Amino acid sequence: MDRLDSLRVVGMEQAEGFGTELRSEVISRLRRIEGQVRGIQRMIEEERSCREVILQLAAVKSAVVQVAMTILSHEMVDCLARKTGSEQDREGALDRFMELFKKFS
Repeated sequence: MDRLDSLRVVGMEQAEGFGTELRSEVISRLRRIEGQVRGIQRMIEEERSCREVILQLAAVKSAVVQVAMTILSHEMVDCLARKTGSEQDREGALDRFMELFKKFS
């Protein structure tokens, strides 16, 4: 099963939440980010150079964007996978996805 198929399965299991696999992936990434942020706090306490701190902040920013993109891709696949329901229901789901995407970008 490729990544897109697994996201489809997750999307069909829980339309409004996270499936087990996606939830585990997101939690794992967030814990890693949490560790990076704690490391940055220590760097500041140790008075490390601004350059080093900024490089680590850039890494955290990139990691957060990756988490958001993972969640957004899950939501997009979920919206596209909805073949049941009325045209209005599908349009509503896509509108909600677009609103979420705009808030992130």
